[in-house]
Amino acid sequence: MATAIPAFCEGIQYFGDLCEGFEVHGRSPILTAEQTAVTNPRDPAAVLQTLLLADALRYLTLQITASKASGHPGGFASSVEAYGALLMLGYKNIPTEVGHHAPGFYSAMFLDCSLEAMGIATVQQLRDRFRELHGLLGHLSGYIPGILAPAGPLGQGQHFAMAAALLHRQQLFPFTLGDGGMGEPYPMSAMQHFWTAYPAVTNFLPVLIWNGFSQEHHSMVSTKSNGEMATYWRGNGFEEVVLVDAKDFDDAGQAGAYVDSTQFSWPQRLAFMEAMLVAADRAARSALGGTRTVLILKQLKGAGVHARGAKSHNLYGHHTLDHPEIVQALQTRALHPDAWQIVRHNLAAAAGGPAAAVAVTESVLPLVDLGSLPLAEFALGEKQVATTAMGRLVAVVGERDRRFVVTNADGNEASGIANINQALKIMHPTPDDLYNQAPTGQVYEPLSEDACAGLAAGLALMGSRSLWCSYESFAINGLPIWQTVTQAMAELRRPTPSTICLFTAGALEQGRNGWTHQRPEIESYLAALHRNGNVFVLFPTDANGIQVCYDWALTTRNKGIVIIASKTPLPIRTSLAQAQQALTDGAIALKEYPGSKTVVLPVVGDLVLQPVLEAAEQLAAQGVGSRVISVVNPRRLYRQSDVAWSSCAEPDGGFMEPSAFDALFGGDALVGITGGAAATLEPILLRSSLPRDVLSWKRGETTASPQQLLELNDITAARIVSRAQELL
Repeated sequence: MATAIPAFCEGIQYFGDLCEGFEVHGRSPILTAEQTAVTNPRDPAAVLQTLLLADALRYLTLQITASKASGHPGGFASSVEAYGALLMLGYKNIPTEVGHHAPGFYSAMFLDCSLEAMGIATVQQLRDRFRELHGLLGHLSGYIPGILAPAGPLGQGQHFAMAAALLHRQQLFPFTLGDGGMGEPYPMSAMQHFWTAYPAVTNFLPVLIWNGFSQEHHSMVSTKSNGEMATYWRGNGFEEVVLVDAKDFDDAGQAGAYVDSTQFSWPQRLAFMEAMLVAADRAARSALGGTRTVLILKQLKGAGVHARGAKSHNLYGHHTLDHPEIVQALQTRALHPDAWQIVRHNLAAAAGGPAAAVAVTESVLPLVDLGSLPLAEFALGEKQVATTAMGRLVAVVGERDRRFVVTNADGNEASGIANINQALKIMHPTPDDLYNQAPTGQVYEPLSEDACAGLAAGLALMGSRSLWCSYESFAINGLPIWQTVTQAMAELRRPTPSTICLFTAGALEQGRNGWTHQRPEIESYLAALHRNGNVFVLFPTDANGIQVCYDWALTTRNKGIVIIASKTPLPIRTSLAQAQQALTDGAIALKEYPGSKTVVLPVVGDLVLQPVLEAAEQLAAQGVGSRVISVVNPRRLYRQSDVAWSSCAEPDGGFMEPSAFDALFGGDALVGITGGAAATLEPILLRSSLPRDVLSWKRGETTASPQQLLELNDITAARIVSRAQELL
């Protein structure tokens, strides 16, 4: 045994004997400050020390999860030969699609010293802070040093890898993908379209962990043969399929197509590890060399931990460190202190240092200075298309920042922003001036909201500017990854451009299309996110207002900003200065009528202002005063205590003061109106003590005009007047 146990090993419960061959191939670490990557994957020392890393990762993953009787060790345990090989080959920019692999990623970040940045220097501290507040949360997040991207819902990891690959062409971005996650439709289609738009960007590497199981049962691809799996990937555009099957090395007589490599004899374990190192090196060089490549590791889920198959996926309350299955697994995987020291040294040296120092997301990506944007001031009363006004500014941003990307699934022209396509061009292999297509364009247009949101949000997370444009009714299909990124930005340890969206063609504009295009419920989803602290959903009053909103959004960091506006020509109701005031304060009074009593009419939206202004005139004719208020930035209207703003990485504590709120929203009765979801009016309803009500969207129907659709939803001047009188 070693004369002393390394200090970082405090908290390790079991130590083992030195493995066979350690005296020859393990006494000196293969990696040093000068040699930061394995150069010969067949070197016996490299093979043995990488296998020690694999077992160290298995041990730590199981021990930290069992320390809380909670977490997911099984999936990661089947991946460690591939993941460990990539680390030893010097690749540390590794996102994942599998949030359940979090404890394994944390174990790697601990071993390479990254977690010391958050005060975790020993295994005991690693155990103590797993799944605890301000510690190592259950799924990956940008809060953790060395972790490139969050991982929660399946089908997201490829977006982060592709965005990073686009920004860093000389780096490799492997990302691990579970065969359970292959049931999601997004990964393959997203990668196919990305390559159509960016055929030269091959420096991301899907690493399929094909272990036969998903979370609770066999995976849907578990019956495929190796040939069928390779054909599937080749049929989806992958030119190089590198597959390592543990079954080919099994000398333990294991039944079935999926086997556990930890059951092999030691020589066969080394042979399997060598094959994995060789395969990972081949796949990495292929991807970096311009070939579309996938690396596949086929090994039974749960290899080397407490259970096998789906039963290894997560721990239950009885799986404590005293549970016999846990004890046996830990004792079987236990390493000698000298082996732990070698593993620690290698991983800290790999790629030139801890991931917390060398990963691309650990530093701020320099941005082009945009200067002042040329905002155009339209005259009050003239009709302008708000989205077109913003599109002109988007074009300027793209011309000044050639790394800037606009994504859209349903067509910019249909949203009144053809000027974006005209200026920046749609990325397409077929050049065509009529359709504004060019291979070097900056408009990314797959027919998938997930792919649009994924690339745009991924680019922002990785430090670059982007804009996701969508029809309001369809954006819901891309929101899960946008929300994942926005939440990660709230706790990110570095500033990054906000992820900005433009959602157009609201329900009221989609009369003839019917309910399929009339889905403003997305506003409820977004309104709920207001309380997150870094989300701002903006409803500019007009074409002047939308320019002010976008100009502000570009100056912000670590936020999720959604701009919702019409593509219909509408009257200009605010000057640029008034629009700035509305954005800053949250709302602005557009029109006031004197009267014996005052009805307050806060409005969210632009098209819906028409019946409200008509109602105000009708009330005035009856001697009733009113104040029509355009609610532009609802988040500013909450009370400070309503929103988790102070804990955000880039906190924004701007809220309307009580005296200002009372002055703007004071009166005798209040009727909130929106052509969308009532939830956007929540901050006003929370703070107002007046007799109050809301008129909002109910459901869609095919109509000939917005007016008819408003009538079907009971949002008319007559109804507003009637409800105001009832409240008075």
